[in-house]
Amino acid sequence: MPFETHKPTASERRTMEPLDRYRPIIDDFEAFIDACERPLPSAIRVNTIKATVERVRTALADADIAYDPVDWHDGLFVLPEDSPGANWPYFHGWIHGQEEVSVIPATVLDPQPGERVWDACAAPGSKTTQLAALMEDTGEVVATDNNLGRISALRTNTERLGATTVAVTHEDGRNHSLKPFDGEGYDRALVDVPCSCEGTIRKNPDTLEDWSLSHVEGISGVQKGILKRAVEVTEPGGTVVYSTCTFAPEENEAVLDYVLDEVACEIVDYDLPLNHAPGITDWEDESFDPSVADAKRIYPHHNDTGGFFCAKLEVPAE
Repeated sequence: MPFETHKPTASERRTMEPLDRYRPIIDDFEAFIDACERPLPSAIRVNTIKATVERVRTALADADIAYDPVDWHDGLFVLPEDSPGANWPYFHGWIHGQEEVSVIPATVLDPQPGERVWDACAAPGSKTTQLAALMEDTGEVVATDNNLGRISALRTNTERLGATTVAVTHEDGRNHSLKPFDGEGYDRALVDVPCSCEGTIRKNPDTLEDWSLSHVEGISGVQKGILKRAVEVTEPGGTVVYSTCTFAPEENEAVLDYVLDEVACEIVDYDLPLNHAPGITDWEDESFDPSVADAKRIYPHHNDTGGFFCAKLEVPAE
């Protein structure tokens, strides 16, 4: 589908200036900027703990809510005219407002019923409840966050969506303790870290107003610590997925490169039925492990979505 033509104002161009640093690594940079300046379509995920996809289709039609299916994921719909939380299927927990690219990490992690999974940066719970649904609300999802206010939203969402297998912990993911869980490791871990959020500019146009390279470099240290801990607490043969909603290589490939040197793990390729670019192996004066190319970069102009980065890692079997 062709993208709309948009001529940005001088003010919009100033807002986008921090993104100019990515001109060398993004194909069709002008299309990328134009996409970043368009509002993001609202999307919902069907909560299969409480409803089927067909039941939600019927409910939306009965409520006279227009929706468009997402071709790569049966349980996703775009609402071109409505807010995700302004309808009765939402209040009943049948659906949850979740950006299209936000669904990618849990889908790539692919947790199975009965497994133990760690969601290292869980609040406000969109991905946590998606994990629980993929696991048919069996096994255990340990949902960790270090922000009490966000944990409140996490609890609210798990209750509304009926995710009964979620255990919430308040701690810094870098220091996650297995003691409350009898020292037992995880089959899989999801590490969707706090980041500079550059990829959310379509939803939050003021995202880049306070952007600084020092913040990008500072938060990358936190990201490295959380991902390292996730690999450490995942059982041999297990899977870890790392993701951000930013474009910065300092928060993406550089984090992967660091963890590859620190702990035993490897980056593996995976199928992603969305247009994307590979991870980059060179940035400014740095070179990264060649395997970071197996990560995926999703840019707003590729699929009319937000921006995203996602990598899949495996912990070697003993």
